Amino acid sequence: MTETADREAVAEKTPAPWLKLTLELGPLILFFFANARPKLFAPFAELVLPAHLLAGENAGLFTATAVLIPAVVIALVVSYLRTKRLPVMPLVTAVLVIIFGALTLYFQDPRFIKMKPTILYCAFGTALLGGLVFNKPILQIILDNAMPLTERGWRILTLRWGIFFFALALLNEIVWRTQSTNVWVAFKFPGTVIIIFLFTLTQVPLMLRHELNEESAAK
Repeated sequence: MTETADREAVAEKTPAPWLKLTLELGPLILFFFANARPKLFAPFAELVLPAHLLAGENAGLFTATAVLIPAVVIALVVSYLRTKRLPVMPLVTAVLVIIFGALTLYFQDPRFIKMKPTILYCAFGTALLGGLVFNKPILQIILDNAMPLTERGWRILTLRWGIFFFALALLNEIVWRTQSTNVWVAFKFPGTVIIIFLFTLTQVPLMLRHELNEESAAK
């Protein structure tokens, strides 16, 4: 009975898949469209941005940044109201978006928001690899034990994700420093989402090899 109750409690605190996907991708989708069609978001942007920023060559990016900040905050609040807890990765992402988004708008310099993913990915990579050094299962905690894997499986998966995040950080630096703003935005979304999805698929064989049976997972 206790085990069944625990499962029901976890299920109640877990948002529906469609809601979880909306909360994770919604702000990125808004960022993409605000950069591509800043005039559609002009009524909001005019409330928070000076007129000269809405007319310059980076009007799209500044508008998108102004839209992204409240979007990630709203997504985080909705997630907390639904689950009564703050997931680590969305929380860290939201904090960095607020900080670097504010710096972008205050200094009127798009480089800040473009560097944000680099710092975010490096932070995740450092946390994961650092956790391995100190024998702390950071990835297992972040994923909330969503997958019943062996200890060796978690270590290998953590190592791969740590390296992958550093590779993403390097790729972000290359793209924003060598390509146009529109290309970088497309790389951020949907490019990065696709890359992460494909990398996740490549880890399925590893997870299947190190998956615990039902009895071991229950223990």
